[in-house]
Amino acid sequence: MITDERIASFINSFNSDYDDVITAIRKEAEEQEVPIIRREAGEFIKLLMMIKKPVNILEIGTAVGFSAIFMSRFLREEGHITTIENYRPRIEKAKANIRLAQAEDRITLLAGDANEILPTLQGSFDLVFMDAAKGQYGSFFQKTIPLLAPEGILLCDNVLQDGDVLESRFAVTRRNRTIHARMREYLYELKHDERLETAILNIGDGMSLSVRKDECCK
Repeated sequence: MITDERIASFINSFNSDYDDVITAIRKEAEEQEVPIIRREAGEFIKLLMMIKKPVNILEIGTAVGFSAIFMSRFLREEGHITTIENYRPRIEKAKANIRLAQAEDRITLLAGDANEILPTLQGSFDLVFMDAAKGQYGSFFQKTIPLLAPEGILLCDNVLQDGDVLESRFAVTRRNRTIHARMREYLYELKHDERLETAILNIGDGMSLSVRKDECCK
């Protein structure tokens, strides 16, 4: 985390997971080292949902279902979340967690490669949350923009890569250099795409927040 750990701990001392099911899922994920949204990122998402009041949400990267379940707690009554996951062991765990959270009527899990699933989706989404393979963000982005409603929000997690994205490629471990280069390219693309207004935020492990411009915003 780029934010001082003491500051993060202080901030998180005021935060909670809102119910016992979410707390239990977080605890298990952390024990098994499954990456899920950090508490401060969750607080930001909660406020964003309260402001935007999205009806249709798309999540790319379900993992064990934590963030989808978390968002479902703040979803409008008529709202729905579509979430995509490609890793079979996590798919089964996510399904079990969604059942545990009694959120089957609010969350649809699509199993498979997001690059193949995204072009098949119908309709538009008010909020897209991207939290999947970091080296694939650029590829997902091109397939996501057509699905984003006017004034819709694209929120991406882990874009600062524990600070690695700031470093020279030679300061990054060899196996992470491709991801490092692709994330830098992705952030540049986000900031220079004329269809979007984008801010890069130092929240959690870094988040980017993009709004698709409508006529009123151009």
